[in-house]
Amino acid sequence: MELKYYLYCFADLVLIATSFIYGIKFLKKRNFLLGGELLVVTFSATNLLVNALTEIPMYMNVSLFCDAFSRSYGIPIIGIAGLMAVSHRFKPSAFVDVLLFALGLVVTVVVWAGDFMKEPKPYFYLALWSAFSMYLVYFAVRLVRAGEKFQALSVILAMVFAQTIASIYDFYHIPGDDDHVVFYIFALLAWSLLGAAMYHAYCALERTQSRPQTLS
Repeated sequence: MELKYYLYCFADLVLIATSFIYGIKFLKKRNFLLGGELLVVTFSATNLLVNALTEIPMYMNVSLFCDAFSRSYGIPIIGIAGLMAVSHRFKPSAFVDVLLFALGLVVTVVVWAGDFMKEPKPYFYLALWSAFSMYLVYFAVRLVRAGEKFQALSVILAMVFAQTIASIYDFYHIPGDDDHVVFYIFALLAWSLLGAAMYHAYCALERTQSRPQTLS
């Protein structure tokens, strides 16, 4: 087995670990939107690893469906809604949480199976991810204003890395990377960094809101 395949499995294990750890951490904070979405990523990455080890197509299909969920709805819509808990004090009820995930499932099925989405699908993914990136820039500005410059920088770096992956995902193939393994190594690491950066930035902004306000 070539070195790149070991790196691929390693990057996948990193994503499984980070998405699971930070997903559980978000659940402990009772942010079921971000926690649930990161656990979807864990499930997707786990199936991807099983496919790499067994070459059973079913696991790849499950992973690709979960990937479609995260790219079309999970990260752009649920991700923003979850981060709004600290940027806009948005606290949805359990019913709204379930409704958002159910709606995401419907959207994913339509995007995944609809023949009319075959051509616009890559642009649909890119547009939604770009909207999410714009929100992360806003989130970083909020962090800077709160005095959390390091966390703001980490969010921007993670955003740029993930946006780069999203921008070339369906549009550009790395020369010589016929099986896309090299691309997926970078993609898996980008999503790992994004999950970690989101959690620490979320906690940083949450801390600033709990600080006592002083009169000027």
